[in-house]
Amino acid sequence: MIVTSALIIWKGLMCITGSESPVVVVLSGSMEPSFKRGDILFLDMSKDPIRAGEIVVFNVDGREIPIVHRVIKVHERQDTGEVDILTKGDNNFGDDRLLYAHGQLWLQRHHIMGRAVGFLP
Repeated sequence: MIVTSALIIWKGLMCITGSESPVVVVLSGSMEPSFKRGDILFLDMSKDPIRAGEIVVFNVDGREIPIVHRVIKVHERQDTGEVDILTKGDNNFGDDRLLYAHGQLWLQRHHIMGRAVGFLP
């Protein structure tokens, strides 16, 4: 009964937030001092454009664990409307291109699982 209730709540949150994972836990110190290890983030994935400065959770092809980092650059292609996104951990020296799949220089919207809209320390 408890497992079924938790599953129903989780699926309900997925529908409400539009995110495949509405709640995530920060696993590294790459976003300190904004977020510390163990902080719980609440995600939302609205249709609004992704903007520089937002904190997003994204998947990288070939990696199982999602990453929580800040968007530092967004390039929108006027002809197609597609968006290229570059991220960086607040506590990291350089951008995330070394974390992306081999040969990948930008994230696309399908890589983004959600935007951080709140957290519990």
